[in-house]
Amino acid sequence: MSKKLDELFTRVLKSRIFKNRELLRPDYLPDELPHREKQILSLAKILAPALHGERPSNIFIYGLTGTGKTAVTRHVLKAIEKRREARGRIITTYANCRHDDTNYRILAKLCETINVKVPFTGLATAEVYKRYVEGVERKKRIIIIVLDEIDALVKKSGDDLLYKLTRINTQLKKSKVCIIGITNDLKFTEYLSARVISSLGEEELVFPPYRAPELEDILRMRARDAFKPGVIGQGVIELCAALAAREHGDARRALDLLRIAGEIAEREGNVKVEIRHVKEARREIERDRVVEVLKTMPLHSKIVLLAIYLQNKSGKRETTTGEIYDTYRELCERLQLDVLTQRRISDLINEMDTLGIIHAKVISRGRYGRTKAVKISISEKSLKEGLLKDEFISKIL
Repeated sequence: MSKKLDELFTRVLKSRIFKNRELLRPDYLPDELPHREKQILSLAKILAPALHGERPSNIFIYGLTGTGKTAVTRHVLKAIEKRREARGRIITTYANCRHDDTNYRILAKLCETINVKVPFTGLATAEVYKRYVEGVERKKRIIIIVLDEIDALVKKSGDDLLYKLTRINTQLKKSKVCIIGITNDLKFTEYLSARVISSLGEEELVFPPYRAPELEDILRMRARDAFKPGVIGQGVIELCAALAAREHGDARRALDLLRIAGEIAEREGNVKVEIRHVKEARREIERDRVVEVLKTMPLHSKIVLLAIYLQNKSGKRETTTGEIYDTYRELCERLQLDVLTQRRISDLINEMDTLGIIHAKVISRGRYGRTKAVKISISEKSLKEGLLKDEFISKIL
């Protein structure tokens, strides 16, 4: 085995495929962002007053995943920070609300960037906010706050913090704060109160999905420096772009497909990345995505999914919510867990339907009312791989 490992590591170290694979990572920020010139200029015009010491308008940026929202924002802020006028005048703060998804953690992150120390936990949120306002005032600067995936914070913790941040300038005399909110959810404003919408949405930018030819340009630009000359086979970039364009024009998806296709070719010892490697990369990404979602699901959602699976395995192609609930209740009793209400289980089924893990359709039973017919939408292999990581579920499976 050690000999095989040595051979594998040697092959990777002497890669005949990659020159610098990091250039294909979604978080890499290139010097040029093709097909986003209009959005770059629009955002730069809104933020430019900060160079004069004036507060820019708050900005709401909408767009589907992988449409360049975060990259454009980082690109423009980086350009502003390079300007001589920005030195000693502007501080930029970035927080990903998917990672820091509570009001306390967001405030702690903001405090960290202006050197205000707060404990990881233990203080009241109001106290942390008070310390942040005081810290901002002491800085006497323009503070630009970027809240990426802002919808994750609001859906989990409400919009109270967002309201406070949009009103923070009324408490400041020597400093000014501008907020950039970035969201993948085009219906995000439905979760906000009218008072927050009026304050945050002073300016709005919408990022359209990339089209296939635009994705090809992005991939070619990255591939030029990421791969060694001549290793990309005919039709590889076109296929990666076409597959990603089919899924809402997601540039991250296109980059992942190309990188993983290259890694598969590298593992096989090939000297070229071919179309078959892209197809295999697509299967690998799909499987990994589903498995990751299953691993992070709450325990009772996993038990409901297992109940649906067991119903389907017993010969029923589709099963009803009542049958699922009966099986779910039996599984909870075996695992000695408290049983959720049937209404809550119906909500969990709706959530899994939205994620695409199951397919649920409403059927009428005449005078007996309506119910849902449910079936699994993912492969059995992915389902087992995702659920077996949970010790409770593995006891049953």
